[in-house]
Amino acid sequence: MSETGGSNVKYFIGFIILLLALFVIGYFIKKKYFKEMDRLEAWKIDLFNRPILDEMSKVKQLNMTGQTEELFEGWRNQWDDIVTVKLPDLEEMLFDAEEFIDRYRFNKAKGIQQEINNKLQATENEINKIVEELHELVGSEEKNRTEIEQLKELYRETKKTLLAHRHNFGKSEKYLEAQLDDVTKKFHDFDEKTEHGNYLEARELVLSINDQLVRIKHNMDLIPQLLIECQSLIPSQLTDIQDGYREMTEKGYYLNHIQVEDEIDGLRENLTNYLSMIEETKIEEAQEGISEVKERIDILFDLLEKEVNAKHFILQNEKGMSGLLTSVLEEHDHLSDEVKHVQESYHLTDSDFEIQRHLEKQLSSVTKHYEILIEKININETALTILCEELKEIKTHIEIIQEEQENFGLKLQALRKDEFEARETLRELTKKVGETIRLVSKSNIPGLPEDYKYLFDDTNESIQNVKLQLQEKPLNVSALNQYLEIAVLTVDKLSSSTIELIENVMLAEKAIQYGNRYRSQHPSVAKGLSEAEHAFRHFEYQEALEQAATSLDSIDPGALKKIKAAIGK
Repeated sequence: MSETGGSNVKYFIGFIILLLALFVIGYFIKKKYFKEMDRLEAWKIDLFNRPILDEMSKVKQLNMTGQTEELFEGWRNQWDDIVTVKLPDLEEMLFDAEEFIDRYRFNKAKGIQQEINNKLQATENEINKIVEELHELVGSEEKNRTEIEQLKELYRETKKTLLAHRHNFGKSEKYLEAQLDDVTKKFHDFDEKTEHGNYLEARELVLSINDQLVRIKHNMDLIPQLLIECQSLIPSQLTDIQDGYREMTEKGYYLNHIQVEDEIDGLRENLTNYLSMIEETKIEEAQEGISEVKERIDILFDLLEKEVNAKHFILQNEKGMSGLLTSVLEEHDHLSDEVKHVQESYHLTDSDFEIQRHLEKQLSSVTKHYEILIEKININETALTILCEELKEIKTHIEIIQEEQENFGLKLQALRKDEFEARETLRELTKKVGETIRLVSKSNIPGLPEDYKYLFDDTNESIQNVKLQLQEKPLNVSALNQYLEIAVLTVDKLSSSTIELIENVMLAEKAIQYGNRYRSQHPSVAKGLSEAEHAFRHFEYQEALEQAATSLDSIDPGALKKIKAAIGK
């Protein structure tokens, strides 16, 4: 019985705790939703208290007719609808949302809050639009009043300039006058719209007048200079080109490829059209066209100038080119004789003969090209600029041939040089071998190892091969250099091997002598030294040295170093 009662108490306490937890959670959720309600209520009150009527009172200072009156009535009706219908309707929705929160129907409350928020935002946007339009209307009136005076002053200055300097504008003066008259009409239209309260339409007129006056002023700045260019400067340049063209034609220049007469006729016709555009104040089109005419004139001047420069270049280089070509041909004959002479003493490769054939082809080609060019110059039916480029091309071609001739000549000369250097090298190698033999003789070496004898025989054979190559007629320099390279390597190897041999003989002999002090006490040393002596007597000095050094190292590790030091002293 007591156990059942204890269990019921626990369930009761748990239930109480659960209720408290739900109450606390509900409290905080309600607090969150009521906070949102406070925000929405404050937003509604703020919208209701916006000073829209004060802003509207500024409009009453304007002419309350026409467009201004219509706009004012529309804004007032909009504001009345907001304060008498839209905002009161929101009050009812706020009340419903609070009831749902009190009843813990949070989903319903959240939906109404979102709807209220959307309507408040829409109302906010509508109010801002009213204020923006109000400011635009009032601002337009203020800007119009200020700017229209500035524009009238600009108009007076422009009109005064046109009247005072009408001679500078030619026939375009009447078009400019008509445009200024149109501006005058727009001033009258502006006054009428302002008087009838159509300030926004008047604003558009102000902007239109400004654009028109700026354009007229800009055109008036450009027209005098453009007229001077079309009526004087450019026609004068065209005349200069025409006179220059006729003068050059009389002097024998071939100019058919430029078509100067047709080009000038076309440019003069275009210039007449551009002059009409200027008079009609179509300034941008005229400017673009005049720029194209100037560019074309520059091209014509440049083409004629290039023909003159080309003629000067041809006159200055034609004879010199003939002399240069003659010099190259003479050098070719000289090289041909040199090849025949060298061929008697030296063996020439296929590559050498290929170079000679290549030079002959190049000379034949450049000679024909030069002869054709001279014929073209004499006939005078080709533009000098083209002939000038051909002459430059021939000059470059000849210079390349000259460089190839020089390189080929040096290659032929190198054959003699290689022979001379080979003979000098052979003498030096023979001398070096003799010095090596004397060094071996002075060293009192008991005998020579077999590999050293073989090396000595190879050295003599390589030197003999070089001598045989030098005796051949014609001499094959390429083969000679190969045999000479082998001889140099073998002689160098013989020299280094000789020095090593003498050093090994001395060291082996001294090592054996040094080790004799250990023979009686160390049988292993005695045995090793005996083997070293045996190798020494059979002229295997390297083996004798290694055997002696190994034997000594076991009892006297630094022995070989001491021996080397003693010999060095």
